Amino acid sequence: MNLTFYKSKRLIFFLCCDVFLFLLSIFLAFSLRFSGDIPDIFYEGMIKAGLILLVLKITFLFIFRIYKVAWRFFSLNEARKIFFALALAELCFLGIFYFYGDFFNPFPRSVIGIDFVLSYMFIGTLRISKRMFVDFRHSNLIDEENPCIVVGATSKALHLLKGAKEGSLGLFPIAVVDERKELIGTYCDKFIVEEKEKIKDYAKDGIKTAIIALKLEQEELKKLFDELISYGISDVKIFSFTRNEARDISIEDLLARKPKDLDDRVVATFLKDKVVLVSGAGGTIGSELCKQCIKFGVKHLIMLDHSEFNLYKINEDLSLHKEKITPVMLSILDEESLNEVLKEYKPDLILHAAAYKHVPLCEQNPHSAVLNNILGTKILTDVAKKNGVKKFVMISTDKAVRPTSIMGCTKRVCELYTLNSSDENFEVSSVRFGNVLGSSGSVIPKFKAQIANNEPLTLTHPDIVRYFMLVSEAVQLVLQAAAIAKGGELFVLDMGEPVKIIDLAKKMLMLSNKNDLEIKITGLRKGEKLFEELLINENDVRTQYESIFATTSQKVDLQILNDQIQALVKSENPAQILKTIVPEFNHNKDGDYQG
Repeated sequence: MNLTFYKSKRLIFFLCCDVFLFLLSIFLAFSLRFSGDIPDIFYEGMIKAGLILLVLKITFLFIFRIYKVAWRFFSLNEARKIFFALALAELCFLGIFYFYGDFFNPFPRSVIGIDFVLSYMFIGTLRISKRMFVDFRHSNLIDEENPCIVVGATSKALHLLKGAKEGSLGLFPIAVVDERKELIGTYCDKFIVEEKEKIKDYAKDGIKTAIIALKLEQEELKKLFDELISYGISDVKIFSFTRNEARDISIEDLLARKPKDLDDRVVATFLKDKVVLVSGAGGTIGSELCKQCIKFGVKHLIMLDHSEFNLYKINEDLSLHKEKITPVMLSILDEESLNEVLKEYKPDLILHAAAYKHVPLCEQNPHSAVLNNILGTKILTDVAKKNGVKKFVMISTDKAVRPTSIMGCTKRVCELYTLNSSDENFEVSSVRFGNVLGSSGSVIPKFKAQIANNEPLTLTHPDIVRYFMLVSEAVQLVLQAAAIAKGGELFVLDMGEPVKIIDLAKKMLMLSNKNDLEIKITGLRKGEKLFEELLINENDVRTQYESIFATTSQKVDLQILNDQIQALVKSENPAQILKTIVPEFNHNKDGDYQG
């Protein structure tokens, strides 16, 4: 109710002002035309023209939605719209005058041009007047706001400074710095741009907050962050133009590695009008696969998961696309029901992300890991082949390389089974990658929870390292690999440089201003190893995408592998049989493996 009243009040105010200014404009235009002495003979034409122009100008201002713009959002874009609205109004009047000139005569046509200029000046000045007052007044909230330095003299910085003046950010900028020499000494809003090294002096004076108003790649952002910390800045924020907020820099910002070869066009061409089934659709990888399938235009998406909550969540996330999605609550171990689903929906492509992935839990429940990961994958592969699915992509893991855990070894067996099932009618490929940022059960959400509870951060080993990638980018690379797959390929994603987890923990404590919290070393867990590997050997070749490698996978006799899988399923202690299938399996069953 209050918002509606405010909008109505604003509309009435602007309408009244505009009516007055438009009438004043036509009078002054005539007055200027006749040097201040308008002959009586022209008054009738002036009144007629003024009223018609008034209606036209107000109409076009409504059409261009000028009356919906609040004072504080008036910008060059709105000024441009007013220019076009008034120009069209004058052009329409010229058209009327051309056909009905006698109605206005005598009427000097030069008045139209003068009226246009005066109208634009009056209307523009009215709307920018409050902006001018706001922009140049001294903030009265300085004592309540957080003083900060803006890094980067950019359009983002101008937007940030505007928001700070209006009090919407809770920040008080005191300086703008930039490392680009051509900008030093120029003005950014009312600030003279200073060199970046000046941050040291501001930090000595007690300023602890810096807001980054630059668009940077991950490596550049990480370098700038480290530089700001070295200057003495303890609170680093990033300004988001779309959200109009300065948010705290996150560990994801510093770790996210942006692949340079993401190819939307290839993925869109590959997925367009396909029927796609995603297994494990509610998991971290599966849900992102579902979202990107919808984004890139699949005809129909079957989302398969045995977790009710996970399936509910992804179904809600994609609720705007209900006509294109079908949630199926089903375990991949249910061969009969799975067969019915594939018969009914006839998918062209299966993206297999369903798996148990948590290393310690799989160590404690090896039989369940074998059933879900190996037997489930075998059943899904066999049913897909039987039902004429053209393409099958299995999501694998870096832990399948020279595995030391039950989970990693089960995924290696899955690779062997699926890839050796590939033929000319059933193209199967597998894609390996490392950790995705923020995935359920991973180290970053765990550290965040411990920091939130003011608990010590627990780390298994001071030298442990891991690869990280944003889930959205990892999934798009998976889809790109699927697009170029011909069958039988084992793809490996380039995850960039590995991250030392103890350094990650220290950085997260720093970002949270919780440097007082302890980091506890608990010892390697069963199945865990210090260094994850992605590439098996030096013969791996780069594909047409520099972030995707292809490697060869071992050929096995499927009949023998089937027999071994049946033995695994019946065994309560499957480690020995897994070692037979995967000779490089070096089980770290005691948690002391260092490789």
